[in-house]
Amino acid sequence: MPRSGPAHSVYLDGLKNAHGMENQALSIMKPQLKRIEHYPDVAAQLERHIHETEGQIARLEHILGELGESHSKLKDAALSFTGSMAALTHSAATDEILKNSFANFAFENFEIAAYTSLMTAAEETGAAEANALLRQSLEEERRMARWIEENLPAITRAYIGRAEAGARADV
Repeated sequence: MPRSGPAHSVYLDGLKNAHGMENQALSIMKPQLKRIEHYPDVAAQLERHIHETEGQIARLEHILGELGESHSKLKDAALSFTGSMAALTHSAATDEILKNSFANFAFENFEIAAYTSLMTAAEETGAAEANALLRQSLEEERRMARWIEENLPAITRAYIGRAEAGARADV
């Protein structure tokens, strides 16, 4: 694999960005999971995806290690902070479960785009062997996005039903 040039730089930056992105995902999902009270299916799916995300981080660290590189602690910290702030902002909303679902769906699609681009950069650098690991992460992101999309009507109905009954509906 070429160790220099634009393709390698894009690939290396993409790996470090993906690592930061996955840390940001954790900083968004973990506070959501702690707050969910009335949506057990959402909580179960978030818990599953948190474990997948931890695996994605480990895979990215493995790929970076194979290249003699490490993740960017600054990017990780900055993106984790912005993720925490997004989770905090939604916690003040009366329709928190809906806002979190919308944001999670958007973020999953962002991750899908990032992994698709990263896999292309890997191919361009001749690092196709890393693509099996990256593809696993991509498929996990696609599954999560699909789950949110398929379950958003049920989440919305449950939210409306709880609100109509005068019950706490936000989380």
